[in-house]
Amino acid sequence: MGKVSTSRPILITGAGKRIGLALARHFLAQQHPVIISYRTRYPVVDELEQAGAVCLLGDFSTNQGIEQFADAVKQHCDGLRAILHNASAWLAESPHSSPADILAAMLQIHVNTPYLLNHYLEPLLRGHGHASADIIHFTDYVVERGSDKHVAYAASKAALDNLTRSFARKLAPEVKVNSIAPAMIMFNENDDAEYRKQALNKSLMKIVPGEQEIIALVEYLLSSQYVTGRTHSVDGGRPLR
Repeated sequence: MGKVSTSRPILITGAGKRIGLALARHFLAQQHPVIISYRTRYPVVDELEQAGAVCLLGDFSTNQGIEQFADAVKQHCDGLRAILHNASAWLAESPHSSPADILAAMLQIHVNTPYLLNHYLEPLLRGHGHASADIIHFTDYVVERGSDKHVAYAASKAALDNLTRSFARKLAPEVKVNSIAPAMIMFNENDDAEYRKQALNKSLMKIVPGEQEIIALVEYLLSSQYVTGRTHSVDGGRPLR
């Protein structure tokens, strides 16, 4: 597929499942051009491609792979409306894993990848007017709380949260940069009844809201002319429990 010329596409990393997939489907339904990255070619990637998305393999395990992905994006468009940094991994420390390897992997996907992509793709975001482009980092509720079982994960997401403020300063006023920090937005299919009950009890709102809650917030941030450099928690009031 050649360059998208009708309007600037939205780039969504890690759009092969869950929230990334929901966002891709949402914008495609609005007939907005979408570019996605995927690590594993799930059947749903074919579905997105058939719906009009540009689907690019993203090997973010090395800095070279990140740069190659950015070059591929540049081949498909002359400008970007937004970058939604959704690609993530959730690795826990364990007696059977190397803490150094876990930390390196978490920093690579949650810090190196958005940091480098923001730099490499900055020219595609700039030059379109005041508050005309967006970067949204997806962090996590644990940035505020910490985690005893996912220490490196929480630390890497905290670093990503800080990148939000730095890039907001760097790219204003052309580009707005915000974070979304979710907690328990969707269940997995294999989550049992006891786990679901415990999860629901962790929030004040007692529900798992689903992907629409995130989509609505993303739409708000994209439409705003003023909001930048902030973290937007979507956690059902968990810090107040």
